[in-house]
Amino acid sequence: MTFELPQSMAAEELLRFFSALATPCIAALALLHLIFFGILRIWRKRDLVVLAETLDEFTRGLEQRSELPRNTPLEVQIDAFLQDVGDIISDPSRIAARHHCLNRLDILDQRRTYLNSLKFETAFHTARTMIEAYPLAGVLGTVLAIGSALQSDTASGATVGVNLVMERFGDSIWSTFTGLSAAVVLLFVSSLQEVRVRRLAECRIATRDLVARAKRELRMSAYAGVPKS
Repeated sequence: MTFELPQSMAAEELLRFFSALATPCIAALALLHLIFFGILRIWRKRDLVVLAETLDEFTRGLEQRSELPRNTPLEVQIDAFLQDVGDIISDPSRIAARHHCLNRLDILDQRRTYLNSLKFETAFHTARTMIEAYPLAGVLGTVLAIGSALQSDTASGATVGVNLVMERFGDSIWSTFTGLSAAVVLLFVSSLQEVRVRRLAECRIATRDLVARAKRELRMSAYAGVPKS
């Protein structure tokens, strides 16, 4: 007894099953990808709020502190807070303000979680990189459909039918179209978020550098005997 025919039929059914699932699977994954980009947008906004609130608390009570409208973008608020602290560090005559900043450094040391960016940046980089898989998935769906047509004719012992191959190819081309369309839409969404993600990274780097500078210069001034009030 031979099992070649059942094996061929099983292979044909599997190819047909997976080729039929290609288009809806690509569309479903693209929808989940869009939702994930929405989650990343909320995540980025939350990190900005935490960073802005920390710097706001750090500069609270300073003289000549920037007063911005409540609807000012968070990135602009962060830049203003950093500029306020930078002006104090650069002006040795502002003794009281420098002493205030030196005492407030402990707050930032205890709340360094606002600078933890590895998880967010990894998630965004992964979401952006995986966009490249959609065109490949679409082509794979087309190849599976053509393979199922070829397997069907081979299993029946007949010569490969051009009509059947073209029919399957016409149906499966939608998987390629869906993959390319998903990639285009997701690239557009990613490009909109990438600028703001880069801006958040710049704010974190600027804050980290300023804190290091403040620790170095203010504490050196304190150890040098700069009077405090």
